Amino acid sequence: MARKRALVVDDSKSARVILSRMLEKYDIEVDMAESAEQAIEYLNGNRPDAIFMDHLMPGMDGLQAVKAIKSNALTATIPIMMYTSQEGELYVGQARALGAMGVLPKQVRPVDVSKVLYELHLLPDRRDTAEPALAPVELDGSGVVGPTAGRSSAINAGIGDLRPPSPDWARRMEVTVKEQSADIRRFIVASLDSFAARIVSDVREFASAPAKEPAPPPVAATKRQAWPWAAAFLAVVSVIAVTCAVLWAQSREELAKSRVELAAQATANAELKRSSQEMATAVKDLTAALAASAALTASTAQAGGSAGARLEPVPYGEIPFDRSRLEVLREFLTKLESQGFHGVVKITSASGLFCLTGNPTDGFAPASAALPVGKCDLVGNPYEESPTGQQRQSLAFANLVAGVRQRSAGAISVVIENVGSSRPASPYPPRTEALTAGEWNRTAASNNRVEFTAEPNPP
Repeated sequence: MARKRALVVDDSKSARVILSRMLEKYDIEVDMAESAEQAIEYLNGNRPDAIFMDHLMPGMDGLQAVKAIKSNALTATIPIMMYTSQEGELYVGQARALGAMGVLPKQVRPVDVSKVLYELHLLPDRRDTAEPALAPVELDGSGVVGPTAGRSSAINAGIGDLRPPSPDWARRMEVTVKEQSADIRRFIVASLDSFAARIVSDVREFASAPAKEPAPPPVAATKRQAWPWAAAFLAVVSVIAVTCAVLWAQSREELAKSRVELAAQATANAELKRSSQEMATAVKDLTAALAASAALTASTAQAGGSAGARLEPVPYGEIPFDRSRLEVLREFLTKLESQGFHGVVKITSASGLFCLTGNPTDGFAPASAALPVGKCDLVGNPYEESPTGQQRQSLAFANLVAGVRQRSAGAISVVIENVGSSRPASPYPPRTEALTAGEWNRTAASNNRVEFTAEPNPP
């Protein structure tokens, strides 16, 4: 059976590589395109078995590409699966309305990939290869089931009708018996040779051993008067030995106690040192946060005064302009509209550099708190690759920004900026052997943030 072929369309190189490696594990050939326009040009001369389409891309986005592919009669039958970070039933409904089969999230598990491949018919259905559990039978003229009828006929016909075994079967049986007989014969001969060699060796050793001379008769003790001195000497030696043993045991106990005390003292010193380092790190983080807050206030004042500023952290792995940040922006814009604000609302996204473990195929995750920073597989943020703010916002976020511009008749405009990791709010600690991933990721979490600033128009 020919290998299946899939087309992966995504402007992010890492996303294309991760999905292609997952598909290649299922023996699927993968072609890649970095834009919707390049994918449509590819379809002019190729017909893949399925298409995985990203949503937010420069130029034509994923939904527009799906609409264009489904409107072409030559490509309308190709199944399309959206491969994106977008969530929500509203987005899934929009994608399916345009012709996509569903949405595959970028934070996907291998089991989800296999389910999607079965839906896209890129993997054969396991039920198609299963053999039937029951074989069809036929009824003879007497109404007896086929196998039973055959057995009854053989019995009625008599033993003389049974067929003898074929000559080929008898010849193979004879060859097998001869081979087994030869193996048994070789085993018996080898065992007898080994047993005979052992007997001959034992006889030779016995024959070459010298004859033992008779033991001399015991010599009678001539000086029995020397035994009291020997007994006294042994008693003195025993007392000295017992004294030395007691002193050695006491010394060993004292040495063990000293080692335990030294170990406890070393542990206490290590705990004290670690506590002091954590306190120093906390002081640095607090100082950096205060400095960043003061700098933000100063920059806002220099811009001509603002109606307010807000800073919200972004947990690792989430889209910056979504979830809790969406509610903060809604509250912020509602407050500005109620005050009759006229000006620009600036939304700035900054990324933190996290200590991560994992690989590009299975994805990365924050390392355990006790892991040294030097053993991290990656110090960075894979979600920092999106070049514009539009690729870092959800559909609901974009609708909210467009809605406030319409409601205020252009009095309030929203500007989105992505500064990446170039402007950390808190300085990262120096990388030393004692620095742990927990201490590093606390600073990275404070730098992974979204800032909301309102700058009024000059009078």
